[in-house]
Amino acid sequence: MLSSIYTAILVVGLVLLAIVVVIVKMYKKAVQGEALIKTGQGGAKVSFSGIFIVPVIHKLEIMDITLKSLTISRLGKDGLICKDNMRADIKVSFFIRVNKTTEDVIHVAQSIGCKRASDIDQLEMLFDAKFSEALKTVGKHFEFVELYNSRAAFKERILDEIGTDLNGYILDDCAIDYVEQTSIHDLNESNILDAQGIKKIIELTSTEKIKSNLIEREKEKTIKKQDVEARETILELEKQQTEKEEQQRREIENIRSRESAEIEKVRQENEMKAAQARIATEEEVGVAEENKLRQIVVALKNKEKTEAVETERVEQARALEATERERVVELARIDKEKSLEVERRNIQEVIRERVTVEKATVAEEEKIKDTRAQAEADRNKMVAITIAEQKAEEALVQEIKAAEAARQAADSLAKKSLIDAEAEKAAANHKAEAIKTLADAEAAQKAAIGMSEAQVMSAKAEAKEKEGESEASVIEMKADAEAKGIRLKAIAQSEADEKLGFVAAKVTREKGTADAEVTEVKAVADEKKGMAEARVMAEKFKADAEGIKQKAAAMKALDGAGVEHEEFKLKLEKDRVIELAQIDVSKHIAEAQALVLAEAMKSAKIDIIGGESMFFNQIAGSVAKGKSIDAFINGSEVATDVKSAFLSTDGGSSFKENVGELLKSFNLTSEDVKNITISALLFKMMGSTQDDSVKNSLRQMMSVAKSAGLDNETPRTLGLI
Repeated sequence: MLSSIYTAILVVGLVLLAIVVVIVKMYKKAVQGEALIKTGQGGAKVSFSGIFIVPVIHKLEIMDITLKSLTISRLGKDGLICKDNMRADIKVSFFIRVNKTTEDVIHVAQSIGCKRASDIDQLEMLFDAKFSEALKTVGKHFEFVELYNSRAAFKERILDEIGTDLNGYILDDCAIDYVEQTSIHDLNESNILDAQGIKKIIELTSTEKIKSNLIEREKEKTIKKQDVEARETILELEKQQTEKEEQQRREIENIRSRESAEIEKVRQENEMKAAQARIATEEEVGVAEENKLRQIVVALKNKEKTEAVETERVEQARALEATERERVVELARIDKEKSLEVERRNIQEVIRERVTVEKATVAEEEKIKDTRAQAEADRNKMVAITIAEQKAEEALVQEIKAAEAARQAADSLAKKSLIDAEAEKAAANHKAEAIKTLADAEAAQKAAIGMSEAQVMSAKAEAKEKEGESEASVIEMKADAEAKGIRLKAIAQSEADEKLGFVAAKVTREKGTADAEVTEVKAVADEKKGMAEARVMAEKFKADAEGIKQKAAAMKALDGAGVEHEEFKLKLEKDRVIELAQIDVSKHIAEAQALVLAEAMKSAKIDIIGGESMFFNQIAGSVAKGKSIDAFINGSEVATDVKSAFLSTDGGSSFKENVGELLKSFNLTSEDVKNITISALLFKMMGSTQDDSVKNSLRQMMSVAKSAGLDNETPRTLGLI
C-alpha cells in the first residue's frame, strides 16, 4: 500500500516536472534590438520582452529593429546637380530603424517580411529611389559652395523632404560623408546642365589661376628686387669698409710716426716742467697751508661770535617770556580786584535799595492801620444803615420783591465777573508755572556767571520778594478800602434815593454791592499773581546763585591748569613769531637770488630743471665756474698768450668762429672732435702739425685746460661746436 502511494507521488511529480519543462520550452525571450512576432491561433502578436509559443499552433518570427545605416552615393555622371547647375559627388548615410511599436512592427512584417526587414541590401533596394529623389530635390535648392558652408541646413532640408515615417520605419538622422566637385571629365558637354557647370568651372578656375599666377610672379619680382637691393647695399658697405680701413691704417701710421718723435720731445720737456712744477707746487702748498690756518682762525672767531649772539638772543627771549608771564598774571589779578570791587559796590547798592524798600514798607503798614481804623468806623455805620433798611423792608414788601429781582440780576452779573476773575487767576497761575520753568532753564544755562553776581542777584531777589509782598499787601488793603468806600457810598446813595423812591435806591445799592465784590475778587487775584511772580523770581535768582557758586568752585580747582595753559599759549606765540621771522629771512634771500639771476640771465634762454634752491645753486655754480675760468685766463700770462694766439677776437670774429677756424687749420671737423675730450683733442692737434711754436702753444693750452679742470670735458658740453 505504501509503495503504491510512493509510486503515485513519483508519477505526479514527473508529470508536473514535464509540464514545467514544456512551459519553459514554450516561453521565448527577446534580446535587446529584437522583436518577437507570434502568428497562428489568436492572430499576430508582438512582444519586445518574451512570449509563449505553442508548437504547431503558433509560429515565431524574429525581426531586427536595431538602427541601420544606408549609404546613398551620387558620383560621376550621376552626381548631384546643384542650384548653379554644377555636379557634386556626394555620399549620404541614412540611419533608419523599425519603429518600436506593435502596429509598426506588424506593418513591416506584413509588407516586407521579418527576414527582408533585417537585410541591409533589401533595405537599400527599398529606399534607394526615395532617398535619391530626396537628394535631387534638396540639392537643387543649394549652390555647390553652399553644400560646404551650409551642411547643417542641407541635412535639415533632406530630413524635412523625406520625413520621419517610412511605412513602419523611422528616419533617425542622416550624415553627409563625402562632398566633392564632380570631375570635369565626367561631365557631358552635350547636356545643357553639364555644359553650364563646365562653363562655370572653367571661369572660376581660370580666374583663380590668373590670380595665383599674378601673386606668384609678384612674389618672384619682390624677392628678386630685394636680393638686388641687398647685394647693392652689401657692396656699398664693403666699399666703405675698405675705404675706412685704409684711411684708418694711414692715419695710424702717421700718428705713430709723429707721436714717436713727439713723445721723446715731450718727455724731455716734461722732465724740465716737472722740476718747475715741483717748485711751484711746494710754493702753492705753503701758501695754501697759510690760507688754511688763516681760514680756521676766522671760522673759530665767527663761530664764537655766532654762539654769543645766539646765547644773547635766547636769554632775551627767556627774559621776555618771564616779563610777559608776570604781566599777564598781574593783569589777571588786577581784573579780579576790579570785578570784586564792582560786585562790592553792587552789594552796597542792593543793601541801600533794601533799606529804602523797608522804609516804604513801614510807611505802607502805617497807612494800612489807618485804613483799617477807617474801615471799622465805616463798618459800624454800615450796621446802623442795615437796621434802617430792615425797617424799610418790612414796610415795603412789594418794592422789596421788585428790588430782589433786580438784585438777582446783579448777582448773576457778579457771578459772571467772579468766574472771569477765577479764569484770570488760573491763567495767572499757569503763567507763573511757565515763568518758573523758563527760570529753571535759564538758571541751568546761566550757572557760570560768577559767585559775586550770585550774591548780588540773591540780594536783589530778596528785595524783589519783599517789594512784591509789600505791593501785594498794599493792593489788598487798597482793594478792601475801595470796596468799603464803594459800599458806604452805595449806602449813602441808597439813603438819598430812599427819599426819592425805595425801588431805585434798592437797585442802586445792590449794584454797588456787586461792584464792590467784583473789585475785591480782582484785588485777591492780583495779590496771588504778585506773590507767584515774586516766588518765581526768588527761585530764578536762587538757581543763578547756585550755578555761579558751582562755576566759581570749578574755576578755583582749575587755577593751576589755567596758569599752565597761559604759559603754553605764550610759548606758541613765541614759536609763531620765530617761524614768521625765518620765513621773512628766506623770502629776502629768495628775492636777492632772483635779482642776481635776473641781472645775470637777462637775455639767456634757459630750460629750468629742478625745484626750490637746486636750480639757483646749479646756475650759481656754473656762473662761479665761468668767473673762475675768466679770472684764471685774465691772471695767467700763459693763458693770455694762448688766447691771443688762437682765439683772439680783435678782427671782429666771434669766439665760436675762431674755434672753427682753428679746427680747420688742423684738418679737423666738428664731427671728428665733438665726442672726444679736450686733452685728446689737443694731443690730436699736436700730432697734426710740425710747427714747434704751434706745438708749444698747444702744450700751454693743455696746461691751461688742466688748471681750469676742463681737460676731461668735451667741446660739445662747453658749447664750442
